[in-house]
Amino acid sequence: MQNPVYFDNAATTYPKPPAVLRAFQNAVHSAGGNPGRGGHILSRRAGETVYHARETAAALFGAEPENVVFTMNCTHALNLAIRGALRKGDHVIISGMEHNSVARPVAAMAEAGLISYSVAPVSADDAETVAAFRARIRPQTRAIICTLAGNVTGQIMPYREIGVLCREKGLIFIADGAQGCGILPVTMQDGIQLLCTAGHKGLYGLMGTGMLISDGTVPLRPLMQGGTGTQSASLQQPGELPEALEAGTVNVPGIAALDAGMQWIVQRGAAGIAKHEAALCDMLIAGLRRIPGAVVYRDPKANYVPVVSFALPDELPDDTAARLAEKGFCLRAGLQCAPLAHQTLGTPNGTVRFSPSAMNTPEQVKRLLSAAAARSRGRGSVR
Repeated sequence: MQNPVYFDNAATTYPKPPAVLRAFQNAVHSAGGNPGRGGHILSRRAGETVYHARETAAALFGAEPENVVFTMNCTHALNLAIRGALRKGDHVIISGMEHNSVARPVAAMAEAGLISYSVAPVSADDAETVAAFRARIRPQTRAIICTLAGNVTGQIMPYREIGVLCREKGLIFIADGAQGCGILPVTMQDGIQLLCTAGHKGLYGLMGTGMLISDGTVPLRPLMQGGTGTQSASLQQPGELPEALEAGTVNVPGIAALDAGMQWIVQRGAAGIAKHEAALCDMLIAGLRRIPGAVVYRDPKANYVPVVSFALPDELPDDTAARLAEKGFCLRAGLQCAPLAHQTLGTPNGTVRFSPSAMNTPEQVKRLLSAAAARSRGRGSVR
């Protein structure tokens, strides 16, 4: 089999830019000390590596470096934000497109009797979606938790309008940026108080990295306590960011690689990356429309990041993905860890998800379409 063609970049981007791999290797070789845990040269280099990454992230997302907290992944960041910001008796609103990294911690807190929550349905009409959030606000509502872009279809949420609503009502806006950061021009000035994102997806870092970026206005209870390299004489966790939420040694080589990924995006231009990926999605959609019976889960009234969910006739999504995998194509099938989104779409068997990166080419999409069409029958549609 020839080298696999990777179209599962909504899960994690692959391959990585060479600069990312070099930054990881350089950190392992030359910044191998523990940051903030000593005055020697290797500790200082590690600390400088981490702080430079904070500065890069702060510049990219319109934050202060000290408000950039490094995490294991976006799920870790979201748990820090959700469990750290909410208090007993609070009510929160999530969207009907949320990933389990939002839905599960919210549901777990509700099952424990700590909070209550409502689910706002998502429409192709942004005004209707915002109105759905507004209609569910109660006196006890403390936060809106919403993805910037859905991980199943890539539908872009009206996050700026939601930010306006949160400011108007005095609510915390916790945003899941896993599918939007690196593609959308999102900043903290969009009304977001707590932005959570993965390092290994649209930011082209390595797995095992993520970020929680705060605007500095929301007190957060830490989920973990431990060594921070600061205030070591106290048995209390430091209250200031980032140390308050970074208990234990951070992933210095991974953070160095994430820094390089963010710099690569800035140099190449996020808008250019998004344009390239969107063109590949358009090519796929045009080809799928020529396959009788194929269904593409997009609405012409909505906007999308470069992700396409589809299904082929007379074939379950898992079977489609397995068949394409045998031909060397890597796509994600099933529920994509987002059952709420599939309830919204009416797709109990899930979908096949195509998500390209800056590294993919039109020729690869043509080959995928040829493989997809090899077994398909019926009449095509887009819905």
